[in-house]
Amino acid sequence: MNSDIYYMRKAMQQAEIAAEKGEVPVGALLITADAREFVAHNAPISTDDASAHAEMRVIREACRQTGNYRLTGSTLYVTLEPCMMCAGVIVHARISRVVYAASDAKTGAVESLYRVLTDERLNHQPEITAGVMAEESSTLLKSFFKSRRKKS
Repeated sequence: MNSDIYYMRKAMQQAEIAAEKGEVPVGALLITADAREFVAHNAPISTDDASAHAEMRVIREACRQTGNYRLTGSTLYVTLEPCMMCAGVIVHARISRVVYAASDAKTGAVESLYRVLTDERLNHQPEITAGVMAEESSTLLKSFFKSRRKKS
């Protein structure tokens, strides 16, 4: 569990970078089976790309760097429960473990709204650990949206 907190802190640093750039503060870190680390943050606004979620960006980069679209043996840390799009990519990439911080009642596709990653009809179900640094992530998200509402 201590290593989960260590890696989630790195993902939180990415979320903070996203917030500084005016993006929804979500960060991700992926560790491959051979211990390579990749990080990314949300960037849909700055890239004009609806798919530029932190999870998508970190998975794309890890696949590119490893030369393989399958990331078996890898662990993905993300500061917010993945949405349906990201959960689908997690399944297709064969990520072995997903650790996330805050739940997302509006779009969460791991446990909150949908249960994509545990759907036995799919050909892959990663191990899931939820709630690691959930309070810190929730606080960052709430303060981000509160500040956005004040500006409008």
